[in-house]
Amino acid sequence: MGDRDTPPSLSPLQFDILLALTDRPLHGYGILRDVGDAARGTARLGTGALYTAIARLVAIGLIHETDRRDEDDARRRYYSLTARGRVALRAEATRLERRLAEARRRGIRPVAAGRS
Repeated sequence: MGDRDTPPSLSPLQFDILLALTDRPLHGYGILRDVGDAARGTARLGTGALYTAIARLVAIGLIHETDRRDEDDARRRYYSLTARGRVALRAEATRLERRLAEARRRGIRPVAAGRS
């Protein structure tokens, strides 16, 4: 992972979670829905994988649990992106942009919707 100042490498799921939290704090189910909507049915995310990834992101300081509690369900925990998490998200987006540019340079093009 590198030192505390170097953004850690992110798995695709970690990237998706950080991306889901860019606009507002969300509880686990809200993150699950956001990631699922972004995948547009191409991947299924289980709650076990989600909460394992959330715990890891909290442990490395990229997200934190907020003080917010849900009126309907006090057990819901809300998570928010930290400043370090925003840096890591930007770094990963930059890395992905570079890889995409390289793929295009090598003649790899996106698959049209509905085709494989």
